[in-house]
Amino acid sequence: MVSQKVVIKNPTGLHLRPAGILCKEAMQFKSLITFTFRDSTANAKSVLSVLGACVKCGDEIEFVCEGEDEEEALKTLVEAVENGLGE
Repeated sequence: MVSQKVVIKNPTGLHLRPAGILCKEAMQFKSLITFTFRDSTANAKSVLSVLGACVKCGDEIEFVCEGEDEEEALKTLVEAVENGLGE
């Protein structure tokens, strides 16, 4: 299991479009990919789960990846968030 914290840079937070991009990135991997925000845990492969976390700009989330490609999954998702998830 690997984990890393990252700050959301999107001005509008994780609304539908960036949430969809995040899920699309996460679904490329076999690993279980979740993130924690405040007291909740969200499945990074589920758009509804990501949207339900209500993550805003400036919020810090922690990705947790567990599985055979966990290192690559974590690196890819952190890079996607740091690059603004397409925005």
